[in-house]
Amino acid sequence: MREIHQYHHGNLKRVIIDAALQAIGESGPAGWSLRELARRAGVSHAAPAHHFGDKQGLLTAVAVEGFALFGDALERAADDVWEVGVAYVRFAIDHRPYFEVMFRPELYRADDPAVQAAHERAANVLITSARALSPGPEHDRMTTIAAWSLAHGFTSLWLSGALPESAYEDPEALARSMIRLVLGALR
Repeated sequence: MREIHQYHHGNLKRVIIDAALQAIGESGPAGWSLRELARRAGVSHAAPAHHFGDKQGLLTAVAVEGFALFGDALERAADDVWEVGVAYVRFAIDHRPYFEVMFRPELYRADDPAVQAAHERAANVLITSARALSPGPEHDRMTTIAAWSLAHGFTSLWLSGALPESAYEDPEALARSMIRLVLGALR
């Protein structure tokens, strides 16, 4: 594993989060320790625990940051209901380490107020978009679950390599076509 960089000055929390994102990208959210992150970042072995308490605290910070970035991505697409699903897929592919933590609430403190606020902001875009596709108010919740399941399921299949198309097709184009095909039937 390569060292991220030696820490000399600046934002120590940022350096540790960046080291965590790199480790998650290499071995998933469980395959590393705080001591390893400190080594990668070139800081004392106590620095991550000092700033985050424990691994769950660090992953809470990753989840907060991830949901904030996710909310930004979804909000940029919110003017086009179809593009919200594509933004979901694009975010997961472009920010996979965050994505691998965000939807695993057992890894972080899901009751943390910052997590809840960032999660709610992103969820509101998804709910509003799904409501635009819903055939009526009585179907809003089921439409939201269906749209979320479609985007998240496609994303998970793509990231795992389970879809043969993931070796050669454009994930955004494929997601866009699939979303319109499946959710277009609701309109």
